[in-house]
Amino acid sequence: MNSNRRNFISSALVSGVAAATLPLKSFGNSSTKNLGSAELNRRYEKLDKVLEQPIFKKEFFPNPVIIKSVELLKFGPSFLCRVRSNDGAEGISAAHGDMNVLYPIFVNNLQPFFIGQDARRLDALMEKAYIFKLNYRCKGYALGIPAATIEFAILDMMGRIANKPVGELIGKIHNTHIPVYQATEFRERPVQESLELIKNAVYESKAEAVKIKVGALMFMTKELDAVGPAKRTEEIIPLIRKTFGDKMALYADANGFYDVKNAIRVGKLLAENKYSYFEEPVQYDWLERTKEVKDAVSIPIAGGEQQHGIEEFRWLIANDGLDIVQPDQYYFGGLLRSMKVARMAESRGKICTPHLSGGFGYIYMMHFISAIPNPGPHIEFKGYAKIPIECKTSPLKLENGKIKVPTGPGIGVDIDPDFIKKHTVVKDV
Repeated sequence: MNSNRRNFISSALVSGVAAATLPLKSFGNSSTKNLGSAELNRRYEKLDKVLEQPIFKKEFFPNPVIIKSVELLKFGPSFLCRVRSNDGAEGISAAHGDMNVLYPIFVNNLQPFFIGQDARRLDALMEKAYIFKLNYRCKGYALGIPAATIEFAILDMMGRIANKPVGELIGKIHNTHIPVYQATEFRERPVQESLELIKNAVYESKAEAVKIKVGALMFMTKELDAVGPAKRTEEIIPLIRKTFGDKMALYADANGFYDVKNAIRVGKLLAENKYSYFEEPVQYDWLERTKEVKDAVSIPIAGGEQQHGIEEFRWLIANDGLDIVQPDQYYFGGLLRSMKVARMAESRGKICTPHLSGGFGYIYMMHFISAIPNPGPHIEFKGYAKIPIECKTSPLKLENGKIKVPTGPGIGVDIDPDFIKKHTVVKDV
């Protein structure tokens, strides 16, 4: 194992977030080009056994919890989901901002499926929801965001019934305070302007780590110098290291922009400047080419924000295509599916550092991180919820670069009832 990968996994495991001891020999194994079929089959068998294990702890619920209603509520740009049981229990969730274009899938493809179901069967329900009414044709975040929104509301309801935080419904509590890295954008700004904006963001958050953007976005031109000034990436990578010093953990995200050749070039530059990982070096669905980059560089490779299904992660984990898996709880369809990815990663000695798509998502991300033993040393942070909420067990603010996980029942956060009342039910569309 190369030193960069060894150092990163070691720092993750000894940090306050990562409590479990993982097998170092399996992390970042770059000697997989000639992996034999017997060894690969053994890995797949191990991952399949992991996937067979249930996530949701239905033992907390001796009696059926029948879902009476699933409602999508709208007020301006805000969408909420409210679920109620036959016994009057209630849970609520806040949707991702892109529900404004995805609400027909929620109402027509998913809402009818959950009504009348026993919420104790949540593992099976989330699997079946992906094939109900030919929903598999909508895979990706188009289905993931509506499905996650319903799952979050059900978990909130079930947590309130059992008087347990969501983390205890999906795993064992490993982490109560989460160190974060400051996520930044600014890739289309000049280098010096970007630097000042990044410095200000880090100063305000007091985060002990920062992630920068390199390259461009996939829909932009492939000409490397078309975004910002010429050689922007080559300039900003060493500049950020020089600015923040050797003690600051630095990460870099290419959002799938590069081809293999240039991803390897940039990966080597990042390694030279002691960055801790390189995220999405090539397009997310280039599974074999992602592995090609990983095998050619010493810096750990992260990815998974855009992955649609369990099988993609299964391949990437079994074939050592990634060192760090990054499911997004909204895009990937909820906490239960994300937990499956984290468990597979753990079984191979890999880290799970989920992607955060912003907004209310940091609440769900915190509960997810609380319940996994293999998070990275820093978790993504993009700011706070923009809707009125109250939390009695956490300030929900960064303190010394960390944020405390709510411990109240359900998501441990209450959305202002008066704000909820402003919403109207979205009918058939």
